[in-house]
Amino acid sequence: MMDYRNIPAEKLHQIKTLGQLKAAGYQPESVKQELRRNLIGKLQQKEEVFPGIWGYEETVIPDMQRAILSMHHINLLGLRGQAKTRIARQMVDLLDEYIPVVAGSELNDDPLQPLSRYALDLIAEHEDDTPIGWMHRSERYTEKLATPDVSVADLIGDADPIKAATLKLPYSDERVIHFGLIPRSHRGIFVINELPDLQARIQVALFNILQEGDIQIRGFKVRLPLDIQFVFTANPEDYTNRGAIVTPLKDRIDSQIITHYPKSLEVGRRITQQEAHVKQEQCDLVQLNEIVRDLIEQVAFEARESEYVDAKSGVSARLTISAYENLLSAAERRALLNGEDAAYVRVADFLNTIPAVTGKVELVYEGEQEGAGHVAQVLMGKAIRTEFLKHFPDPDKAKKAKEGNPYKTITDWFGDGHTVDVLHDAPQEAYKKALLKVPGLAELVEKQQPKAKGNEKLFLMEFALHGLAEHSQLSKNRLSTGLQFKDLLSGMFSMPSFGDDDDEDY
Repeated sequence: MMDYRNIPAEKLHQIKTLGQLKAAGYQPESVKQELRRNLIGKLQQKEEVFPGIWGYEETVIPDMQRAILSMHHINLLGLRGQAKTRIARQMVDLLDEYIPVVAGSELNDDPLQPLSRYALDLIAEHEDDTPIGWMHRSERYTEKLATPDVSVADLIGDADPIKAATLKLPYSDERVIHFGLIPRSHRGIFVINELPDLQARIQVALFNILQEGDIQIRGFKVRLPLDIQFVFTANPEDYTNRGAIVTPLKDRIDSQIITHYPKSLEVGRRITQQEAHVKQEQCDLVQLNEIVRDLIEQVAFEARESEYVDAKSGVSARLTISAYENLLSAAERRALLNGEDAAYVRVADFLNTIPAVTGKVELVYEGEQEGAGHVAQVLMGKAIRTEFLKHFPDPDKAKKAKEGNPYKTITDWFGDGHTVDVLHDAPQEAYKKALLKVPGLAELVEKQQPKAKGNEKLFLMEFALHGLAEHSQLSKNRLSTGLQFKDLLSGMFSMPSFGDDDDEDY
């Protein structure tokens, strides 16, 4: 007897009857055994099992592998934007490329272990001449978002009066059953996203499927030992107000794996670069540096620690992805407006990503009082403050430094009443002219970041002004078209007129 597993895919499709399938040496195997076998093969070959999932190499991925080796149903528990669904979808890659099914069967019946009445009758009639079809692994994945309107009929099935009338069958005949999503996922992976949102009475309907592997529909005595790998995703129960996972169901889910956010800026950056939808013309037009990429990631880290943001809700990786896309678009727009064929990113472009932040954070009461826009500005300011200290001396300590304060020339010039306007859409020459008029600013960058040249040096000069403002050495005021930097004391005394928001400090 030939080894069925060594038959290439193109030759498998030449097997078209049950008799040929038996001759090929095919033996039934459960989907969990199949996942386990293919995982073992990948681990032995040192292949990457969940590619593109960064930051989970020592935590979630080993837990997933242990759960699959244990042939467990899995619940991925974590806050939003933690790649739970992506992990579930990648489990498809651990399935065989093709499996045989009884041709025309709606339950993907195994030809040697048929379940449905259709497949049983077809095999009884045709025996070894029963027609066989081949099902690709991509067709064996089913995903359902749990919403309050999901019914037992949607998931499991119901009696279909139209089918009964068409086939002229009584309701007592099991052939009138219209099967739901779960039975149709037989021999595959079934994912329910946001499990706590599923009504408790619907969750109860899953008990038998998970434990005994059978289903019951409106009193039909139909025992279907379904073969399904279940994967659930859920937010922590104290976050959702819509419900919770009922205890008996939780007890039936073998492995609960806790996900988490990136633990370092580097991991966050890798995720953002991978997931952001960046157009080729933007890549050709816009130049970036490492600092601005870190600023984008730091906003998410600051938000997860902020007193204005609901920690139970979490801050999704979608925040940094959207902000990164907005950053590139801000620089691209400026180049288009000014007719320039290249654009080097500015700190002003980073500050223009506020729309990507405001909708991605769930605010607590204090944050609501401040307003989403103000909270986004605060988070960005803190990100600048944190990143500034990685590239320049601490301004608070610099005042007492024996070798002298590197910022003194700059702050003294502003103290004499001078101001600098950095406009968001200023052409490159105007931007450069505004920064170069500040004495000591270019020298500061040359001393602290001697490798920076050209546009990168200009970026660091602007970054230094923002950093000094965040460390209360300068005042930063919002204009309708940009920002104005001036002395801290003059900024405190120039109060905005009533109802005028354009010169508001932040």
